[in-house]
Amino acid sequence: MANSAVMDMVSVADGIEWQARHAEEAGATCTARVIRAVAALGKTDTATGRRIANWQGLLLADAMPLRITGALHNLVLTGEDDRLTKVYSGVMTDQAAIDALVCELGEKYDTRLLPWLDGPPQTNEAGRSASLMAGLLWLANRLGPKFRLFEIGSSAGINTMMERYRFDLGGVTTGPESSPMLIRPDWRGPPPPEAEVEITGIEGCDQSPIDLSDPEAALRLKSYVWPEALGRMQRIEAAIELASQKAPKVVKEDAADFVERVLAQPAEPGATRVLFHSIVWQYLPDEGQQRIRDAMHRTGAETTEDAPLAWVQLETNRKTFRHELKVRYWPGGEESALLGCAHPHGEWVEWNS
Repeated sequence: MANSAVMDMVSVADGIEWQARHAEEAGATCTARVIRAVAALGKTDTATGRRIANWQGLLLADAMPLRITGALHNLVLTGEDDRLTKVYSGVMTDQAAIDALVCELGEKYDTRLLPWLDGPPQTNEAGRSASLMAGLLWLANRLGPKFRLFEIGSSAGINTMMERYRFDLGGVTTGPESSPMLIRPDWRGPPPPEAEVEITGIEGCDQSPIDLSDPEAALRLKSYVWPEALGRMQRIEAAIELASQKAPKVVKEDAADFVERVLAQPAEPGATRVLFHSIVWQYLPDEGQQRIRDAMHRTGAETTEDAPLAWVQLETNRKTFRHELKVRYWPGGEESALLGCAHPHGEWVEWNS
């Protein structure tokens, strides 16, 4: 059995509690209460409840509790049922009362909620690009300013538009000043290195891409946003505006197939090819993860100094609840460098380098 599967051998109750604590660690205490109520929903005699109670899969990797909390938030955003507003605003805090409310919603909207369990949450977040851009600044001092980027798990492609964002990273600024998207996280530690970053191309893939020009699809994306995170909603609106000007380039493709295909293409002389991703690795099957590692290591071994290769990832360490920014590059990068940690939605970045 694969290591990730062994790590995910948890009960439904333990998995829900893990996800609730994860939300609390990120400052989303109201969302954590709704997540805990999913355990009560799993005890109801509904199709949704039965599927929760008998989850077939890796509960943590699948982020099952976040699938159903997205569905519940969607009831509020669509105006179909606003009773959870009292929970999201912090007015209702009694867990037993919240459990009862979520069970009542589950029974009333059983048919509507059930399909949300079919796929992982689409948590496309522009704030994560703060860490990704910091990683590019770090690489630019070592490999040069030009980058050609490709992303896996792009969702709506929000982070494949990062060359159009304005960043203020601990006082280090980059990106167009006129951008409607300002990424300015709470910066902890020394600032990242100052460097020029020129993105010559950027594309992504997703198994189920979201079209930001489709109002229903955009609303679904917002449903996965934790209601406390008002800044995230503002960033999605800014991303929608930028996408209306020029749509991000995201193809419908398996992540491993995409990486292998992109790496098989001729490298652009003088530019570093960069694979990047954020909070997506856990959703990939073990086979897909290994194929991507193999492709990167194989290509890295053949890489020359005039066309380097790099790997920038912001992913969850489940043992520590930390979201770690790691960077590796070829030729020369024998091991990944841990540059820092970040809030899962980009509210803060803690820089180590």
